[in-house]
Amino acid sequence: MTTRPPFSLNRRVLLAGATAAGASLAMPSILRAQDKSLKVGVYGGYFKDSFDKSIFPEFTKATGIAVESVAEPTGEAWLVQLEQAARAGMAPADVSMMSQVAMRKGLATELWAPLDVSKITRAGDVLPPFTVKYPNGDVAGIGAVAWYINLVTNTDTYPEAPESWAAFWDPANKGKLGLLALVSNSFLLEVTATTFFGGTDILSTEEGILKVMDKLAELKPNVQLWYRDEAQFEQALKSGEIPMGQYYHDVTGLAAADGFPVRSTFPKEGGISDSGCWAVSKASEKLDLALTFIDYMTQPEIQSILARKVGTAPVIKRELLDLTDEEFAAVSSEIPPIVPRYDLYVEKADWLNQKWTELIVG
Repeated sequence: MTTRPPFSLNRRVLLAGATAAGASLAMPSILRAQDKSLKVGVYGGYFKDSFDKSIFPEFTKATGIAVESVAEPTGEAWLVQLEQAARAGMAPADVSMMSQVAMRKGLATELWAPLDVSKITRAGDVLPPFTVKYPNGDVAGIGAVAWYINLVTNTDTYPEAPESWAAFWDPANKGKLGLLALVSNSFLLEVTATTFFGGTDILSTEEGILKVMDKLAELKPNVQLWYRDEAQFEQALKSGEIPMGQYYHDVTGLAAADGFPVRSTFPKEGGISDSGCWAVSKASEKLDLALTFIDYMTQPEIQSILARKVGTAPVIKRELLDLTDEEFAAVSSEIPPIVPRYDLYVEKADWLNQKWTELIVG
């Protein structure tokens, strides 16, 4: 089994370990000319290493299609590179793992080649939140992997696990929280809306968003750290300096397995489910090979291998997987998740950032 990274190397650091794209793309022209090769963009560092070791070689054995993996940066930098290259008729990667927000921004420029789902045999098994479509219904992206942001606690400080996100608002937790600092990656609007307003529909209007922000602002006295540097919060959580907050389920599990007094809890309202999609640049000339790749990656047995060896949560139905209960619990939950309103971070990005700074973190 592939060795997972040490607990101190959290997922976002690992995913951000991408090399410069130009250096990644240098390769012999003979391979570029092969019909049965595919360039696949995945997040760099440990994430890419795990795919290179455990996933891509097996895909090549099964299909005869060679994979050149490309280390892509996180955030929207890779989207910009793909868009610029597509305008020049080039594809730095044929198929890429894209964040949900980047997927939606790519829809606006029609960057993604529509996917023929009849060639993806298990497309119907991919859970609906993980499929991204154009307004006309054409499928632009199919779920690749998912991960969870959960309610985490130091077990020395909190012997009993909290049951609800509402614990963040408890006056007893004054000065004890570490929360993600950005509106677009904390998904605290969705957490607040689900916990106190019956779901995320209230976020469909600016008036509703402001109501949710007012409620979220009530927990500000409890926040010791609004963090961008995840390693900073991870260390404070393990030491008990900041004993409660939101963090990545898989990385917290690694720390717990290494003996640190930390736990990750799926609250009764659900953990925050974030994910990446497989998408194909419209500039790629290898759409058929890309569809073969996506078809392979959505097979239940491959989704199970990803959970075991890459530590990601499946994007297909639980009953189709051969994961044990323990293996499934290590990466996911059967509690329905909180699904981010990614549309907001595309359509209202500037307004949200302004109000977030004014009302929440300012």
